[in-house]
Amino acid sequence: MRKTLIAAGLLLATPALAACTDNSTGDDSSDGGGDRAFTVASTDDACEVSGAEAPSGALKFEVTNTGSQVTEFYLLAEDGLRILGEVENIGPGVSRSLTVKAPAGDYFTACKPGMKGDGIRNAFTVTQSEDGEKELSASDQELVDEALAGYKLYVRDQSAQLLEKTTQFVELYKAGDKDDEARALYPVARTHWERIETVAESFGDLDPKMDLREADVEEGADWTGWHRLEKDLWPADAGKYKALTPAQRATYADDLLANTQELDDQIQGLDYTVDQLANGSRGLLEEVAAGKVTGEEEFWSHTDLYDFQANVDGARVAFEGVEPIVEKNDPDLADELSTQFDALQVLLDAQREGDGFKLYTDLTPEEIKGLSDAVNALSEPLSRLTAAVV
Repeated sequence: MRKTLIAAGLLLATPALAACTDNSTGDDSSDGGGDRAFTVASTDDACEVSGAEAPSGALKFEVTNTGSQVTEFYLLAEDGLRILGEVENIGPGVSRSLTVKAPAGDYFTACKPGMKGDGIRNAFTVTQSEDGEKELSASDQELVDEALAGYKLYVRDQSAQLLEKTTQFVELYKAGDKDDEARALYPVARTHWERIETVAESFGDLDPKMDLREADVEEGADWTGWHRLEKDLWPADAGKYKALTPAQRATYADDLLANTQELDDQIQGLDYTVDQLANGSRGLLEEVAAGKVTGEEEFWSHTDLYDFQANVDGARVAFEGVEPIVEKNDPDLADELSTQFDALQVLLDAQREGDGFKLYTDLTPEEIKGLSDAVNALSEPLSRLTAAVV
């Protein structure tokens, strides 16, 4: 069953479907040609890109990690902050690819060994293509316009709901005597964050300020955001953990709310490209693989399945926006993705409990393996999505 993104944006209460990627080989080659295709060798201390210039159009970067740490690869805008495209969680010995449509301008490529810090950056230039941009037919342009308009509505709505729920959560958390209510609202509020997580990540340091896990905090850095408050609400060892004071609670909670407001302000004026929708769908599923299916994201609350479903929701909405384009360019891929999305959703629905989900710690090893296998089954076809729409 196909739904447009505009419909999804208006029917946000309807659960969407999804999946996740593993560290297998990524997108098939785009139609960009040899002068738009690059190899990237990422090591623990280097990021060697096979070229530093390309004509505008669909660029493909094939990234191989020969280092000892998990790495990431980014194409950054001229300001070095805004992310145009990324591939995350590239394990040692693994190759992944990124396909992104880039107009003429100055950029940076960046590898991030250990997934920390600013990464190893190199200047990258995109020149105006001599043959010009490929013109879309009127019908194709209509499909693209519909996808982008629908996704814009969806993201704006999710951001507004995130701001509303975060405001409520912060008030409960700061009260000091309403922790049970704060715990109940925590995974519900975060659902709206997780649905648009890849969009939030494009705003540089907002993502680590709001969603960094304790294990990823660099030495000497101040740990803020959702998971700082999560640990205080669900201390792993109540006998040893020193609870935050009321003043500290207020400081961290107000900081989270201020960053959420900033995110919502920036999202209001944001526009998207069709490759960002496709890459965003894949990116949300990479988030599932990196933390949700492993139970690492919500280390204290164990509400990972809420995040899992939310990433799935956002990924499915983005896919369904470009699905009419994929059906035209690669109908077999469109069918395969729909089938795999459905299969994963069946497994997620089996873990529902009331209006929410079971705790991750209540899953059996067999159930965890089933979810992981379903994620892996979708990873390969989803990695070809961007190449099918640009």
